[in-house]
Amino acid sequence: MKLAEAMKEKMLLSFELFPPKTEKGMENLPGTIEHLCRYKPEYISCTYGAGGGNVGANREVCQMIKKAGPIPVTHFTVIRNTKEGIKEQLDQYLAEGVDHMLALRGDLPLGETTTCGDFDYATDLVKFVKDQYGDKFEIAVAGSPEGHIACRSLEADISVLRQKQDNGADYIMTQLCWDMEQFKRWLDAIRKAGVTMPVDVGIMPILDQAATINMALSRNGCVMDRELSRMISRHWLFPNPFNPKDSDGKPLDMFYDKKVKEFKEEGIEYTVRQIDEYRALGVNGIHLYALNKWKDVSEIIERSGLRTLV
Repeated sequence: MKLAEAMKEKMLLSFELFPPKTEKGMENLPGTIEHLCRYKPEYISCTYGAGGGNVGANREVCQMIKKAGPIPVTHFTVIRNTKEGIKEQLDQYLAEGVDHMLALRGDLPLGETTTCGDFDYATDLVKFVKDQYGDKFEIAVAGSPEGHIACRSLEADISVLRQKQDNGADYIMTQLCWDMEQFKRWLDAIRKAGVTMPVDVGIMPILDQAATINMALSRNGCVMDRELSRMISRHWLFPNPFNPKDSDGKPLDMFYDKKVKEFKEEGIEYTVRQIDEYRALGVNGIHLYALNKWKDVSEIIERSGLRTLV
């Protein structure tokens, strides 16, 4: 099944999972996938550690997804990867029936200024995969509505996105974006630049203060809109959400439990409204970062009406 073709017919629903770091997490994951499959996602993607550090776990998760029914889409980066190593890994994925990938540069290793591999950019990876494998892989690429932090300008970033398309990419998975006006400007701009690939929108559920701030600022440089910023301020965990407990694990903020509960409730409602806005724009897919949690994601899907169980 070509996801890019399916997106032209209807808006798809998909999830992102990550390989758990513990045996217990790995044991619980099939149950999580089973719960998510109640909503009939067209695909589930799985993240890939820098340099393939957890590629074995990634492949195991992809097989769990495949067994459950949805199409598995593996993330794949160029970090610390040689041409030979990339081909060896991709041959293994094909042998295991995984023929959909998200081609990424990946985050540079700590203290390094290069990828420490044969390729510098995702554009190189896309071309290599296309040259080596033709149409054997369907290739998704990342899109940054606010511009990648390593790119000199939004215009340059859009030109790179066009280059990914020219090199053989099939569709776009966007980075998270809470600035809806900026997303609209970006969507108009990429279409004017000749980027015709379907746009699958990445959405991170707002459930936890620290995770939200970390996701926005540590890697992506995302704008937190006024509503989200005020929501964080209203429920701020003193002295800060990154270290809200003392050495004994007791909350420093006397209203800790109340704030955590209310923030999560408002965050779910915020996420539902964001999904409404994206759907109204006519995007081709909603790609929810499931964070390996099915209960919160299920609530978001049901409140938003993304899927019915009928």
